[in-house]
Amino acid sequence: MDTGIASKLSVDKRESYGNFLKTHFRDYGMLVSLLVIMAFFQVVTDGTLLKPLNLTNLVLQNSYIVIMALGMLLVIVSGHIDLSVGSIVGFIGGLAAVLMVQFGFHFIPTIVICLLVGALIGAIQGYWVAFLKVPSFIVTLAGMLVFKGLLLSLLGGRSVGPFPVTFQKLSSGFIPDIGTSDTLNMTALALGVIVAAALIYFSYRARASQEKHGVETAPFGFFLFKNALLAVLLVGFSYLLATYRGLPNVLVIMFALVALYAFVTNRTTIGRRIYALGGNEKAAKLSGIKTERLTFLTFVNMGVLAALAGLIFAARLNTATPKAGLGFELDVIAACFIGGASAYGGVGKVTGAVIGAFVMGVMNNGMSILGIGIDYQQVIKGLVLLAAVTLDVYNKKK
Repeated sequence: MDTGIASKLSVDKRESYGNFLKTHFRDYGMLVSLLVIMAFFQVVTDGTLLKPLNLTNLVLQNSYIVIMALGMLLVIVSGHIDLSVGSIVGFIGGLAAVLMVQFGFHFIPTIVICLLVGALIGAIQGYWVAFLKVPSFIVTLAGMLVFKGLLLSLLGGRSVGPFPVTFQKLSSGFIPDIGTSDTLNMTALALGVIVAAALIYFSYRARASQEKHGVETAPFGFFLFKNALLAVLLVGFSYLLATYRGLPNVLVIMFALVALYAFVTNRTTIGRRIYALGGNEKAAKLSGIKTERLTFLTFVNMGVLAALAGLIFAARLNTATPKAGLGFELDVIAACFIGGASAYGGVGKVTGAVIGAFVMGVMNNGMSILGIGIDYQQVIKGLVLLAAVTLDVYNKKK
């Protein structure tokens, strides 16, 4: 009798794990894919991918894509698209260069002005989409052309730079070390441990709250494995960075934004309303949600984040160029779709968009190390994007 009960419990446990993985494939599939892709390039590049210097470059190269992906995720979830973000990045970088290099503005008021201009750009485009009901594809395609032209006019067709050293630190600076070790940045390592511990703590609290309210949770064994894996990855990542120069300033900015947007989308009313808007706009409007205002705000938010990304990108290049931001919109949109956002709206997670951005970044970095030409890189990225959207369509039909 005891053997039969134990056998039945074992079968039920396997079924529980299987059903959970099946229903949450979208959430965890891309994380596994990212780890597999990183392991593959780590092997074929003879360990170059995960060297501290290359990891730092990987963060710096993808920080502005991750930041814009947070805004693009909300736009896509609400059922729209923004094709203008690459041109806004270039235009804001050009504006910052003109203000600081040509007119001698201090970098702090320059940053404030640029972020306000980004918000204004988002507001203008959002007004056309939300209140005039012009399709977002058309509005932002027009914006892409307009701001590309304005950038050329602003810079006079030439590069402008260099920027003040204090502004460059926005992208190239590192968090100061409070330790005394010559070989290990103790600040980076300590922050990595603290963040890992905080994630485990908040995950446990969220699980306890879900169980208290009768919400379905992940099997406990899976919960432990997932959090242990994330803790190991975070501490390992911070250790590798600690052996070089520590945590880049832009990584701290990026992490703070990811945490903020994860909280907004998961724990706030406005976050839930954005998902409702993308899931069924008519039903959302009938339930009392001001859908036009919500759409407007998602584009304002996108404009601010694109402006921030433009400042970071310009600081990294130390110059503003007429071709800055070219093609960025494709990488940002691809990051969201690869990370699990639905082309139909209403579905997508912040963590998925971040993972999607790093999938693209690791592929770019790994293929560059291997000497694969930009032509074949574009082909491979296009096929990965097509596969991700095809999987989304297949799941939607099921």
